[in-house]
Amino acid sequence: MEFALKNFFVAAPLLFLWGLCITPLSISLSNRYRIVDFPGERKIHSSVTPRGAGIVLWLGFLLWCLFAVKAHPAVRLIGTGSTFIFFSGYWDDMKTLSPLARLGIHLFAAVFFLWSVPLPPLHFAVCLLWITGMTNAYNLIDGANGLCLLMFITASVLSSALGNTTVFLSLACLAGGVLYWNFPRARTFLGDGGTTLLGYLFSCFFIYTASPVLSTAKTVELPFLLLLAGGVPVADTLFAIMRRLWRGVSPFSPDRGHIHHRLMDKGLSPFWTVILLAFFQAAVVSLGIFLFRARLI
Repeated sequence: MEFALKNFFVAAPLLFLWGLCITPLSISLSNRYRIVDFPGERKIHSSVTPRGAGIVLWLGFLLWCLFAVKAHPAVRLIGTGSTFIFFSGYWDDMKTLSPLARLGIHLFAAVFFLWSVPLPPLHFAVCLLWITGMTNAYNLIDGANGLCLLMFITASVLSSALGNTTVFLSLACLAGGVLYWNFPRARTFLGDGGTTLLGYLFSCFFIYTASPVLSTAKTVELPFLLLLAGGVPVADTLFAIMRRLWRGVSPFSPDRGHIHHRLMDKGLSPFWTVILLAFFQAAVVSLGIFLFRARLI
């Protein structure tokens, strides 16, 4: 059941203002406790930048959950899972958490939510891999100012056409408030806590919304549909894994082969790289949404 439209017009501006007005507090907190990102070979920023804006997204989402839980009981599970996701990433922002430990937490959070979704066993397994992959994909795509947030906003706005419109648009407004501080000039970064949180939230709410289609889709076509719905972050992550395995290195090892790196290495500015990838994201996700909607007819 949807929120009443009048409630959306209250929640959306408040979420946007939350992101816009609370982010400066997270910047001060990150500077005070040295939760910062230093310039490096694979990075485009040239100065030390705070990276704790993910806490704004997490707290804003939990506040929204209190508002939305009656209409959408699934937010209890997603809110709990997102807390595991956020804290594992936030811990990694402050100290080092092994990739396998993070992967285990991401799988647990995905399973925690998916137990509430009626899916056949094989569909459950595919969706489990997709949510876990999306959680990490949004982290890997975060290599240029505003890129991760725009990937999330674009996908959320387009996915609202499937249903749960006010849910997707409200979350897009929350991310939009933080975007002001991250693009085109980054006064703060999301950090791993924020990027993985966005990937988890989008993938869970997408599964929650599209579950009637997912449960009837053929097993062979389900990965293709979800690949399109995942858009640029999923495609970039798949290519990164294949590239690293081909080179005989760990799929978790960092490199400068991501699509945004390649575009900037070709001479495209960081600003136009982000804008171009946002258009690609819109095109790919739109195709995925079209195919999902076609199955509903």
